[in-house]
Amino acid sequence: MTWLLWRQHRTEVCVLGLLVGLFGIALLVFGTQAHDLFPGGPARCAGADGVDEVCTASFRRLDDEYGYVENLLAAFYLVPVVIGAFLGAPLLARELEDGTWQLAWTQAVPRLRWLAAKLAALAAVTVTLTGMFTAVLTWFRQPFDAWEGRFQYDAFDLEGLVPVAYALFAFGVATAAGAILRRSLPAFGVAFGAFLAARMSVALLARPAYATPLTTMGPVPAGGPTEQVRHRLVPGVADWVIERGYADATGHRLSSVEYHELEDAADRAGTNLNQFLHERGVQQFGVYHPADRFWTFQLVEASLFVAAAVVLIGVVVWRVRRRVV
Repeated sequence: MTWLLWRQHRTEVCVLGLLVGLFGIALLVFGTQAHDLFPGGPARCAGADGVDEVCTASFRRLDDEYGYVENLLAAFYLVPVVIGAFLGAPLLARELEDGTWQLAWTQAVPRLRWLAAKLAALAAVTVTLTGMFTAVLTWFRQPFDAWEGRFQYDAFDLEGLVPVAYALFAFGVATAAGAILRRSLPAFGVAFGAFLAARMSVALLARPAYATPLTTMGPVPAGGPTEQVRHRLVPGVADWVIERGYADATGHRLSSVEYHELEDAADRAGTNLNQFLHERGVQQFGVYHPADRFWTFQLVEASLFVAAAVVLIGVVVWRVRRRVV
């Protein structure tokens, strides 16, 4: 059975292994150079409290020399879906396309055992390849995470547990679509579209609600640039800021129109904006998730996608058991 599985799926496994290997080598090369910019290691410069002149210079060089690489990584969140869908789409669809299911399902090995072996083997490959890719990418991003935090969209979706969960979800969608559509390429397309729809919906709607965000408020200081004050509202730069703004003395949050009216009034009075706001009791507020919730959010989101993958695999088992061909 093992030999047969390897013979049937060696092309997909080898192609994906080669791609992950090439990506990994490139990230190791660039990552080693990026890490060398921090003599004491990126972790020493993590958070606003750890930033000194040396760290500031290192971060500036990191942005100048490797900022473009970080920008390119935003597209890498598609790697898990490619791995999962590329392995899942042909799992059943190829058998149904080529008619080999008639031979495979009439041998000594029961068809559910045959299906379980294929699912377990290819799911294991999916987890292994995605885990390797995630580990290298997480290491590469350490200098960027030290300053930006891990809640950034191009960090959260590429680090921790969720990439593996994304890959398993894509694997489940592609396998189920292949069992229903009986074609590998359409199954791959369905998995791609389903992943993008699910991932965007979860990131925009569900993820901010995994926990109740915290709110901090503070008075506008009597002088100085407004921009300097905005960054003091949240305890750390690695926190995920949901909303920022201003509120009046009663706690009513000002709309952009109301705030611009105050700006215009300060201009007409010829006074410093912060001084003008301070005299009227205006406060700044920030709604955020603290950085230490990263792993909690990762666990919640990974659980959602893994649960969806389990349901989809259940659909596949049901289809094979009913022998709908």
